[in-house]
Amino acid sequence: MTNSLVRALRGATTVEHDDPEEIADATRELLISMVQSNEIDVEEIISVLFTTSPDLTAAFPATAARGIGFHTVPLMCASEIDVPGAKKLCIRIMMHAYSTRTREEIRHVYLRDAQNLRDDLR
Repeated sequence: MTNSLVRALRGATTVEHDDPEEIADATRELLISMVQSNEIDVEEIISVLFTTSPDLTAAFPATAARGIGFHTVPLMCASEIDVPGAKKLCIRIMMHAYSTRTREEIRHVYLRDAQNLRDDLR
């Protein structure tokens, strides 16, 4: 981690239904994409905060993270506030990690129906 700084990486994805398997699959897909896009090793991850839209209650996204090797990473789940018009069936991630990339080089990842959340990051 020589010359590394703490960076925050953002990501979001959606599911079709409030289903434990769909939540797990979408969470794994997003985490893997975030780590690969930013060339981050799990050992460099400090913590991960997951939020879900209020309509997702069938499973904790953190459970899926543990299933792909995030055993020693502090993980926390929370529910997004119920803002009228907000994206439904949405999983969001804020990951803190050590990285040698600048803020401008960090690649935030938005998948599935969450791609339109941040047009400025495409």
